[in-house]
Amino acid sequence: MRSFGTLSFGHYGPLGGGHHLSAGDSMLQAIDLAQGMDDLGVNGISFRVHHFARQQAAPMPLLAAIAARTSRIEVGTGVIDENPLMLAEEAASVDLISGNRLALGVSRGSPETVVRGYEAFGYTGSEDPRGADIAREHFDLFLRAIDGEGLAERDPMSPFGGGTGLQRIEPHSPGLRKRVWWGAGTTATAEWAGRIGVNLMSSTLLTEADGTPFDILQAQQLDAFGAAWREAGHDGEPRTSVSRSIFPIVSAEDEMYFGGSAGSDQIGVIDGMRSTFGKTYAATPDKLVEQLQNDAAVMSADTLLLTIPSQMGVEFNLRLVENFAKHVAPALGWQSTLATV
Repeated sequence: MRSFGTLSFGHYGPLGGGHHLSAGDSMLQAIDLAQGMDDLGVNGISFRVHHFARQQAAPMPLLAAIAARTSRIEVGTGVIDENPLMLAEEAASVDLISGNRLALGVSRGSPETVVRGYEAFGYTGSEDPRGADIAREHFDLFLRAIDGEGLAERDPMSPFGGGTGLQRIEPHSPGLRKRVWWGAGTTATAEWAGRIGVNLMSSTLLTEADGTPFDILQAQQLDAFGAAWREAGHDGEPRTSVSRSIFPIVSAEDEMYFGGSAGSDQIGVIDGMRSTFGKTYAATPDKLVEQLQNDAAVMSADTLLLTIPSQMGVEFNLRLVENFAKHVAPALGWQSTLATV
């Protein structure tokens, strides 16, 4: 593990006890948190997209705002599904604003609060209730767009600069493809990501379950991805990330909130598929170091994303991240962005 960041669901709405977090406050808090993390030298901040939910369902404006207020931290999604050409335009814009600090995680998406939510966005024709059968086609179009391929016939009579031939999407950010990740839930999908030459993002669940411990199953997925990348003959080294719920307990407040959170892997069903869910880590820093050093996937991936309870506010989450940065991450091989300044 060379770098770490956070993965937030960006929840807003009722918090209990008569408290309510508005969508606007949630986004402003995310910007403040990113600034604090940038000052700490944390490597990245990402947002998980669920459409139709009270979350950061349209994160690109938020990422642009964060990019404009920070100087080192990567800004990204984990993961997003969107109109492929609109996403190509927005991703290039954020990448340019940030100075190539975008880490864009893409996948088929999961509109969990509605039925076949992608159809409300105009994506019809899927024979899969999850829309998986059209996702890769859209992703291919997105990659072609960010690579600069001409996709629409130019109008020779246009008052905005006529011409002939095919026009690419604008703006264009050279090298953006190297900063694109695919969120894979299975080994087969990880191998596909390796073959097409994008980075791999693996979550706290895998849609596979054969009794193998979660971290071993995920490490096997990372290995299969790397082998597929090398076999395809791509240049350079790909990046890999895994997500974990990790809570260092260094105070009485931490103990109150997370003292009973630690658990074990679980087997369940999501989207109709038998799946393995990774455990939550909650312990004192010395115990966390030992536990995470024995997590095969954490030690295999170059990036670790901490899932954070963003609705608990900036101060709380910044303290959580700082505790991990100070007391746990260095023992795992973490490299702060401040060390490169």
